[in-house]
This record gives sequence, C-alpha cells and structure tokens, in this order.
Amino acid sequence: MKEGPDISRIAALIGDPGRANILTALMAGKALTASELAEEAGVSLPTASGHLAKLADGGLIAGDKQGRHRYFRLAGPEAAQLLEALMGFASGQGLLRLRTGPKDQALREARVCYNHLAGRRGVQMFDFLRTSGFVTEGETVALTAAGAAFVAGFGVDLARLQLGRGAVCLCCLDWSERRSHLAGSLGRALLAAMESKSWLKREPAGRAVVFNPAGVEGFEAVFGV
Repeated sequence: MKEGPDISRIAALIGDPGRANILTALMAGKALTASELAEEAGVSLPTASGHLAKLADGGLIAGDKQGRHRYFRLAGPEAAQLLEALMGFASGQGLLRLRTGPKDQALREARVCYNHLAGRRGVQMFDFLRTSGFVTEGETVALTAAGAAFVAGFGVDLARLQLGRGAVCLCCLDWSERRSHLAGSLGRALLAAMESKSWLKREPAGRAVVFNPAGVEGFEAVFGV
C-alpha cells in the first residue's frame, strides 16, 4: 500500500521487547524516570535512554523535566487505548509473558489502565452505567442527564470535566475481559473518587488495584449489576 497511514513504524517501535516493557510500565499512569524504566525493562540505562528517545519521536510517550530528573509518561489516552487493545489481542492468542498466578489474577480483577479502572471491576462499572441508562450506547458514548446526576452524587465535578480538552466518555477494550470499560476524563474521575472514599489502593509496583472489604461492599452497593 503506497498511500494511507503507515502502521509499520509504530509496530516496529512497540515490537521491541525492551520498548514494550517500558510502555507496559507506563500503563499504570505514573510518570517514571529513565532509571526506573530501565529497571522495568531489564536493560541498561543507556539502552533505556535510546528506547525512550525513539518512543518519544514516534509520539507514544512524552517527557517532562522537573528538577534534576526527567519523567516520562504515555503521550495520551490514544496511546493507552492502542496498548490495551494490543494486550487484549496478545492475551487472546495465548501470548503471555508470565505464568498464570496470584499476581495475574489481581490484574484481571482490577487494575489501572493509564488513568482509569480496568479489569473485571472496570467492566462491571461500565455495564452498570449502560444498563442504568446513565450513558448512551453506540459508536460514541455520552453521559445522559440521569448519568450526570448520578456521577455528581458520587462526588465527580462534571462541570470541571466538561471544561477539559479531552473526551469525557470513551470506550476502551479491556484486554482481560474482552469487553469495554470506561475511559476518558469521567473514567479517571470515578477512579479518583473511589480512592478518595478509601475503597482501594494501588499496588506500589505494577498496575494492580486492590479493593479493601469496605471498598468491595461500597462498590457492589453502587455498581452492582
């Protein structure tokens, strides 16, 4: 094909195991230094720096300078959705880097996908919003009037979200559930609201999110389908 989008460059960037490990680490939504990403990727610092430069040139990551350190993050929600979709495809093909175990089960139950809730809990929340008529279904997802009242009652400042540049509601294909969970600024705000209610905590390393007993009870009371 001589015309149209060139996916080969992006595929080549993601296809390197070291760069793939770096991108996966950034899916937790945290900004990390080159040293931290070198450890995550299992490569030397000079090699990691080379990978980061290529990923930045390819538009997959961005860097911010603070003090003596430069912190790297995913370039935005589109990059995160691309990676989550690739994870889902790889999982469906049986291409898993780790044997199934407790850590994998925790990721399937609840995890951070860039900046919103994913895994079984994330899909359950999205199912609740759809079946309750709080979001519209179709090619695009939008919050209904009833949905706006619901999220306001949950502690989300919707007016602030609507002033932002990004989309309020987006679908993101969940790699472990093979169904959609909620992304966009609303997905991020709902996860933040759960954290403020002390329902959950993020694992210090990795993307897993652990609900405490009160959090499980609260989540089921609100989002039980």
